[in-house]
Amino acid sequence: MPKKPEKAYKNLEFLTSREARIIRILAEYLEPRVRFQKQNVKDTIVFFGSSRVVDKETALKEVEQARKAFEVSPTEENRLALKKAEKRLELSHYYEDARELAKRLTEWSMNLHNSHRRFLITSGGGPGIMEAANRGAWETPGGRSIGLNISIPSEQDCNPYITDELNFEFHYFFTRKFWFVYLAKAMVIFPGGFGTMDELWEVLTLLQTRKVEKKLPVVMYGSSYWKNLINFDYLVENLMIEPEDLNLIYFSDSVDDAFNYLKDKLTEYFLLNDDNHFIEEG
Repeated sequence: MPKKPEKAYKNLEFLTSREARIIRILAEYLEPRVRFQKQNVKDTIVFFGSSRVVDKETALKEVEQARKAFEVSPTEENRLALKKAEKRLELSHYYEDARELAKRLTEWSMNLHNSHRRFLITSGGGPGIMEAANRGAWETPGGRSIGLNISIPSEQDCNPYITDELNFEFHYFFTRKFWFVYLAKAMVIFPGGFGTMDELWEVLTLLQTRKVEKKLPVVMYGSSYWKNLINFDYLVENLMIEPEDLNLIYFSDSVDDAFNYLKDKLTEYFLLNDDNHFIEEG
């Protein structure tokens, strides 16, 4: 008796082929959409930031180990390792601030009337600032959060603080970016590198060109970092952006300030006159 042929939608060789790319792209749009609907997720607060920032406890241990190694053998290599560890410790406050901000936003959201799944913390699912955001939500009793991970060679396992039902793995950056923006009602951009800046510029471009028409507060956390990295005033002076384009971003340097700003803006834009619905968003 001849072997029964495999159905096309079960044929992994075909589904992973170049010819089936459009099917994979559609799957990365439709599968998250269905899951978000089942989990009653309507809107999010997205945290972006470096995967290389560590928590303070880890940073302190790295400094201690590097200092001991340098004392035993004061080589140039060990000196540079110590310097690097000290810089990680200096930057670790961003991890702790992201963690605390995510926790406070989750607590606030969960206390909203009949809104226990509103404004869920969302991250890129990996380590660093992403882990800190998910961790802050996880540390809130009953808190849930989303992780939108990406498969790339150098990174990254998903962090352990993401809600299981809301843990995603993407192949395509553009479908992942779509889900970052589509449900977002606010974004917090912590210090980061190429990936963080890529996400920042895409969001600002969408807002500037009105491709995203909804109100979307964008907090850039760590003003000294961002203003040293990007001279926004120079862009205005050289007529590359309009002065009002700077109104698209809000700089913050403390958890209290960022929390109060986001709480006030989310309340004004989405709670006082809430006509935003998952299905109807464009």
